[in-house]
Amino acid sequence: MNNTYVAIMAGGIGSRFWPLSRESKPKQFLDILGTGKTLIQSTYERFKKVCPKENIYILTNARYRALIHEQLPELSDAQILGEPMRKNTAPTIAYFSKKIAKINPEAVTVVAPSDHLVLNEGQFVDEISRAVAFSKTHDALCTLGIKPTRPDTGYGYIQFREDPIAPGIHKVKTFTEKPSLKIARKFLDSGDFLWNSGIFIWNVKSILKAFQMHLPEIEEVFEEIKEYLNTPEEKPYLEKAFSLCSNISIDYGVMEKAKNVFVIPADFGWSDLGTWASLYANLPKDDNKNAIVASDTVIEEARENIIRGPKEKLIIVEGLEDYIVVDTEDVLLIYEKSKEQDLKQLVKDIKREKGDQYL
Repeated sequence: MNNTYVAIMAGGIGSRFWPLSRESKPKQFLDILGTGKTLIQSTYERFKKVCPKENIYILTNARYRALIHEQLPELSDAQILGEPMRKNTAPTIAYFSKKIAKINPEAVTVVAPSDHLVLNEGQFVDEISRAVAFSKTHDALCTLGIKPTRPDTGYGYIQFREDPIAPGIHKVKTFTEKPSLKIARKFLDSGDFLWNSGIFIWNVKSILKAFQMHLPEIEEVFEEIKEYLNTPEEKPYLEKAFSLCSNISIDYGVMEKAKNVFVIPADFGWSDLGTWASLYANLPKDDNKNAIVASDTVIEEARENIIRGPKEKLIIVEGLEDYIVVDTEDVLLIYEKSKEQDLKQLVKDIKREKGDQYL
């Protein structure tokens, strides 16, 4: 039996990619990069190099089941785990871990977001395989760490011990989730911190033990319904279980507290594609550093913009510098790239003032 399983997290709504990303079809289900594949399709293909496709699960909101079946028709219905409500990553991972432990108590699981960019897939698979091999024989919570290039407040930061405890694997000294800008600058200047990629690797015994220690109320909720997991009676018990869980991420709930966290410093051309600026950084540019994902454009005296539009429309941009220009069927966004962190709040304001019409 292959003991490696993968959980692809695909429940987010990607509000920082509005207006392209909508609640009805978030960014993981879009061809953000213009490659002909959606982000979740690319992620799924990547992980088929890590384990059998039968061992790949999608963790998502129940409303996206049909979208996932449409984009990943190879998956069985049992491989699409629909959260009955959004409660952040910790309850979802506890649920998945209990299900897999019941199927295979010796399982090692990889938990990864559905919407990341990986340019060097060979190196990525090598690092995942290194972490899986280590996790098989150690009580360890592993993550992949990325060398930071800027003081970004949207990432967790990992400080690690310099001497490896195994080839390429380091003990984590501190795990700090989303620090202030002042602290992020200190982390960057020190040179001994990595970004948390959000990709985790552990055996199911270790992660369930960590839940018992650090989030016992969540572990107990799923322990109580364990006998119904992987059965036709699962759904109503799952709904009740999720309703009892607190809304908390695995980062805050477990990784910041645990003492058995390890990191693999990795370089495989990674981006979390969390914002328009991160997408801009990973797209080809014209001579004036404009990144264009549109089939027909006229660009005059414009620099360092990201421009995205439908294939059937001519887009003309003149005189703009460092802007996000996104044209969809019902929304045109022209927004300063330097203010893109405000987009999440803008979406909330639009919801309050306009309702759900444009979300």
